[in-house]
Amino acid sequence: MLSYRKAKVLEVENEDKHISWVKVEFEDKIERAVNYKDLTGNIKVGDWVIINTTAVELSLGTGGSHFVIFNYSNESKDLEGEGHIMKLRYTPHQFRCLAAEEENSIYHDVFNKFESLDNHIFIIGFLHSMLAPIAAMLKWSKPNISINYIMTDGGALPIHFSNTVRKLKEKEIIDNTITIGHAFGGDLECTNIYTGLIAAKEILKGDVTIITMGPGIVGTGTKYGFSGIEQGPIVDAVNTLGGQPIIVPRISFKDTRERHFGISHHTRTVLMEIVKTTGKLILPILEDDKMDVIKEQLERLEIDKKYTIIYEEGDKIVDAMKYYNMNITTMGRGYDEDKEFFLTLGAVGTHVIKGLK
Repeated sequence: MLSYRKAKVLEVENEDKHISWVKVEFEDKIERAVNYKDLTGNIKVGDWVIINTTAVELSLGTGGSHFVIFNYSNESKDLEGEGHIMKLRYTPHQFRCLAAEEENSIYHDVFNKFESLDNHIFIIGFLHSMLAPIAAMLKWSKPNISINYIMTDGGALPIHFSNTVRKLKEKEIIDNTITIGHAFGGDLECTNIYTGLIAAKEILKGDVTIITMGPGIVGTGTKYGFSGIEQGPIVDAVNTLGGQPIIVPRISFKDTRERHFGISHHTRTVLMEIVKTTGKLILPILEDDKMDVIKEQLERLEIDKKYTIIYEEGDKIVDAMKYYNMNITTMGRGYDEDKEFFLTLGAVGTHVIKGLK
């Protein structure tokens, strides 16, 4: 169940064409809220709004913001845009979008004529925090590279919630975006991962496509109960359509939870039980004691028999993030607090660039 309150807008802190960050007052408290203009219209100081307070009351992390459900100043709004495909279907906020593959789209025939991804490179990540470091590493290493991004609906659904994507586009590190499933707001909308892959290769072109969920990952402390399990079916989808999957593992030696030490159990579960095909698994070259942990995990689970294991140096990730003035964190930890996580992403970038030369 959700909780909601009536609140008054005191300040519009920041906004662009699609999203506003505001301060609201309710019950003698002043707190921040997010307003998606595409759903609830423009917002201004003095407006009375209904906000969803559920995430804050649950003390959630990435999703711990209030969200505007309704603005009394926008009591009516005419239908806008194109298309007949609904996202957020059968919810109070369902809205139309023009899916790239639907009949009214100028790209409709592209999907009917599609034959193969022709070994196009798809970097399949796990967390949204993997996106910026990988993209920065690629762009820093090869400035003329063209990078596209597919955001799945495993985390945040509106792409405009991602400050990371906004900054990557402003810095011209990534070129175009695709949102699939119920995720929305990309340069192209697609109904599922398969049409998203086709759109990336056939419509957006580019040299490489990065795939991750939006901000926020669902976890339950159980073997299969995490939204990052989507990485498995995505690897299989890339292989099914003839692409080249580059698998990004989640590696950390700073996470206090034993199940995430070395190669995370999330990655191990995906690789050994969910993926039905194969791919290239890129691993960083680390200190001997840490390499011993990783190699023991690979051998014990026989991961090395199912995938092509490639070891690469990843230390240039520091230079790439510094060049683009990026202060990226994962689970609240930066490079100095979780070095191996970032070295893994640097290793991925190093390998991909080698393949493009």
